[in-house]
Amino acid sequence: MQRSPYDTAAALLPLVGGPANITSVAHCMTRLRLGLSDPSLVEGEAVRAVPGVLGVVTDGDSLQVVIGPGAVVTVTAEFQQLLTTEKAAAAAQPATPGAEQLAARGAELRAARVRRNATPLKTALRRVADVFVPLIPALIGCGVLAGLNGLLVNAGLLPSLTPALAAIASGFMALISVFVGYNTAKVFGGTPVLGGAVAAIVVYPGVAKVTAFGVALAPGQGGVLGALAAALLAVHVERWCRGRVPDALDVLLTPTVTVLVAGLATLYGLMYGAGLVSSAIGTAADWLLATTGPLAGLILGGLFLPLVMLGLHQALIPIHTTLIQQQGYTVLLPLLAMAGAGQVGAALAVYVRLRHDTSLRTTIRSALPAGLLGVGEPLIYGVSLPLGRPFLTACAGGAAGGAFVGFFAVLGDRVGATAIGPSGWALFPLLTGNRGPALAAAVYAGGLLTGYAVGFLATYVSFSGDSSST
Repeated sequence: MQRSPYDTAAALLPLVGGPANITSVAHCMTRLRLGLSDPSLVEGEAVRAVPGVLGVVTDGDSLQVVIGPGAVVTVTAEFQQLLTTEKAAAAAQPATPGAEQLAARGAELRAARVRRNATPLKTALRRVADVFVPLIPALIGCGVLAGLNGLLVNAGLLPSLTPALAAIASGFMALISVFVGYNTAKVFGGTPVLGGAVAAIVVYPGVAKVTAFGVALAPGQGGVLGALAAALLAVHVERWCRGRVPDALDVLLTPTVTVLVAGLATLYGLMYGAGLVSSAIGTAADWLLATTGPLAGLILGGLFLPLVMLGLHQALIPIHTTLIQQQGYTVLLPLLAMAGAGQVGAALAVYVRLRHDTSLRTTIRSALPAGLLGVGEPLIYGVSLPLGRPFLTACAGGAAGGAFVGFFAVLGDRVGATAIGPSGWALFPLLTGNRGPALAAAVYAGGLLTGYAVGFLATYVSFSGDSSST
């Protein structure tokens, strides 16, 4: 019998330190992301043993519980509701003598521990991921519709419908900077709507009348990077105002000064600078694939699984989004997706090798459909990582698949994805390239087959068949 989302949430809450230990709740496509006051209170092994949990990643003061696509949304909702209810019940209880002092002292100790464990780089990457992860569902939906519309246009079908599909698919991307600005202010402690208001300047058509550094600005110049920078500046200006503006004037002056200062800086500096950075990203990606395609594919495909394991792959979202805004697709995602192919091949080899390990073979059978569709965590945490060596051979398979796709990039056949999020077979509807979606799909399929084959063979040869092999 399948476990309900409520049962999973109720089992997790006490194992992560209880309501008092939770500072934030969010989710991405596959993971429940919890901010913690004291990470040492988490019972890691017990969390992993909860039915429905596919893995656990600890990162400083945060915990990522891998649950899988779809299920993570309902479990997060139940967890949030349960957390709210229990915190309200706890607040209604009378405090015992000295409890407030002890709680304050405990909070100080936990904060000190968090400061020691959280490096500036980890904190920055986590926050940037928190800005972009909520946008992924819209990116996927609009990307699929854009791909469908492209197929209809190329085939000359339904000409009365394609303009409507184009409008639906393009609307979000045209205004994505506003959403980035809103989320940035929200994540970094500002007023979300002020972040969105400043970021909206980036896409406003009227900026074409503004000249910065002797050059007329273009609407959308700087893209999501400009929006991110603008909203970050707005957060700092707003904080500066809050500490200096009298309370009676705060509602009038703080928003005005925030939008004015951050807006002028956006027009006369940030859009221009972010535009240079965005252009450099596109140029670098094109140069990398055109000149070192197989090597670039090998490195990117081979190292992506460790990034997924650490939860750091979300930090690549701004780069993907920038490339999609510039070129209509990201050439990096198909290379990175090869890591999942190596993982599938490695898991199949383990399945063949361990003929008498019924439990592990059952796990592989359950996780393979998700792996084929590009969700790698079930196979990572349920199969390859616990066994050790198959994780390395899975990386080898990903490297081989990435090198295959990169080789065709050197020949001038670039493969890209019109949106981010899916990989594996689920990426096919989003594929396109400089020579059309058909050739892009063929090259991508070849990369997957290469990843499957090399991951399988490398694992089969190196894996002894002993489930304790490392």
